[in-house]
Formats: sequence, C-alpha cells, structure tokens
Amino acid sequence: MAAASGLILSMGLPANAADTTAGVSASTESGSAQTALAVTAAPTATVSFERPVVKTTAAPKVEAVRPQSTAPAERAATAGQDAAPAAKAAETVSAATSGIAAIAYTGIGHSYVWGGTSPVTGWDCSGFVQWVYAQAGISIPRTNAWNIMTPTSTPQAGDLVVQNGGAHVGIYVGNGMMISALNPSQGTLLHSPAATGTSSYYHLNK
Repeated sequence: MAAASGLILSMGLPANAADTTAGVSASTESGSAQTALAVTAAPTATVSFERPVVKTTAAPKVEAVRPQSTAPAERAATAGQDAAPAAKAAETVSAATSGIAAIAYTGIGHSYVWGGTSPVTGWDCSGFVQWVYAQAGISIPRTNAWNIMTPTSTPQAGDLVVQNGGAHVGIYVGNGMMISALNPSQGTLLHSPAATGTSSYYHLNK
C-alpha cells in the first residue's frame, strides 16, 4: 500500500525466514505460521513492475457471401428446371398433334349434325373424319373409310379409331385420346376411346 510519507509493502513470509534486510522489520502473530514483514522505503523510491508481453492475433477475415444472382438468364434457367415436367408434357402433346391430329383439334367445339360434312353447318362422326383428312390433302370415303386402311395395334396420332364394330369413328390424337363428333348434345370433343366403347385402330399407308 502506498502512502504520502513513503511506500509500505506488506507480504507473508515463512516464520523461520531470516531478517537480514535493512529497513525490514518482522513480527509473528501468535499461533500464526507466517511472519508479517513491513518494508519502508524513501519517498523518492520507485517501484516498477514488468509488464507481461501480450501477443495479439488478428481476427480471421470474413468474406460476405453474395446472394445468387437473379439475372434474367439465371431466373430463366431456374424456371426451366421447375417447368421441366410441363415442358416434357407439352412436347408430347406437340408430337401427338402433328399433321392430321393437329387438324382434328381445330374441329373441337363444332356441332354434330347427322349426315353433315362441314364445320360451318355441322357434321357427323364420319363427315368429321373425312373433312380432317381432306384438309391434309387425303381423300377417303365418308363412310367405312377404314376399309382402305391397315389395322394396327400400335396407333399413332392421325390414325382412325373405329368403335363398336363401325358404329362410330374418330381420329386418334395420341396419349390415349381421340377426337370425334360424338352426338348432337356434346358435339365434337376430345375424349378417351374407352368412354365410348370398344375400339379398333387403322393406319393409312401413304
């Protein structure tokens, strides 16, 4: 403890320590195993303590992680991944509706008229089939057109679907679907062959 009149240091030493230092007095408390020493120094005395050497290490440099770019090209690539199943389905439909099948799609929604052959005034099932093939530059009979075709068990888009032994006919457009002029109440529509009876398929050899 430092005072204005001088510097006094107190410390504990073993009781049997030799008292040979000038200006040092020792006293032993009763029952104590240590001797308390009082050291008196001149007012001009200075005390210095060796400062410990502290080494510092720079903190690791942290680089900010930039978010992924949302540039149009990258967004398009990401969207392309998400839309892959839809694109694949679109390609399948595109392939299935090429040629004759594509023409058949244009007939959807037109009315059914018994004996008709025109999208303007209406058509029946065979009139619809004859009209579609005519738009592709192919002439087929209005009825029993499949007689000039080859039966097939692996139908392709554009083949004829003959149902219920010839009572109904339509055009196969792929993916297990056909288009036909079904009846006066439903008109011309896309539907499954299974929904309208048993089916046979015929392919035109060009």
